[in-house]
Amino acid sequence: MNLSPDWVPVLKRHGWSAVHWSTVGDPRDSDRAIMDWAVKHEYIVFTHDLDFGTMLALSHSTGPSVLQVRTEDVLPDHLESIVIAALKQHDTDLASGSLVVVDESKIRVRILPI
Repeated sequence: MNLSPDWVPVLKRHGWSAVHWSTVGDPRDSDRAIMDWAVKHEYIVFTHDLDFGTMLALSHSTGPSVLQVRTEDVLPDHLESIVIAALKQHDTDLASGSLVVVDESKIRVRILPI
């Protein structure tokens, strides 16, 4: 919910299946509900919210994978090339379970469970 729905067509244009939570769940749902839905439907959680990485660390969970952006400007016009490069570079890690943290200067990967 914390990233624009404008990301959906961007991700689809680059070949990824994407949905915005507002189209599949209640915007008031908990982060846990989003994580459970992502596991069940085999989606990666794409977020700006630090809580998802914390949830993975505290739960020692093996999924879902989370792609977390850590920049002030999180709009596709600013981050598209960085996010797409991260998805391509870490596709295997994300498919098998990881937390990928992206900012404007670096990408960090933690294999799940953390």
